Amino acid sequence: MRHYFLIPLSQLTLAILLFIVGGQTLAGTLTETDKSVRSIVSGIVSYTRWPTLSDQPKLCIFSSSHFVQALSDSEPTPLPYTPHIVHNEAEALAATCDAIYFGHESPANQLAIFANYQGRALLLIAEQNPECVIGSAFCLIINDDTVRFSVNLDALSRSGVRVNPDVLMLARNKKHE
Repeated sequence: MRHYFLIPLSQLTLAILLFIVGGQTLAGTLTETDKSVRSIVSGIVSYTRWPTLSDQPKLCIFSSSHFVQALSDSEPTPLPYTPHIVHNEAEALAATCDAIYFGHESPANQLAIFANYQGRALLLIAEQNPECVIGSAFCLIINDDTVRFSVNLDALSRSGVRVNPDVLMLARNKKHE
């Protein structure tokens, strides 16, 4: 009698597992805003050069970001960076990132993390820094379904990375929204 219960139980377990995985796949579809954020961040990273980097840059993505899935999932197209999810400053420092994508971390926290990376080229991109005066070099401006970005040239000049001038021109041009 036990064997009769084991077979249906294992089938039920398999069905539940498939439902959970399938549900995550369906829930994992990207919105237009997700796609825009992914496209802009991928573009910025693609047109950035690090002085000593010969492989793909490692982009550390803070778990506080609204776009963790969009920035870390290599489907449907491959990413121009290696994503790495971090939960706090200590993890970001231990991961030796080439670029950091901030979620809800304040501009002051962004500066503090950058200060601990002194001597290394580091690109900072923020999701919640609309003024873009201190902190990150690139700041996404997300309003409803439109995503654009601004550039903090002072932060960029201190970052140690070189960005293609065409990207900087896009920050002035509203056509990249």
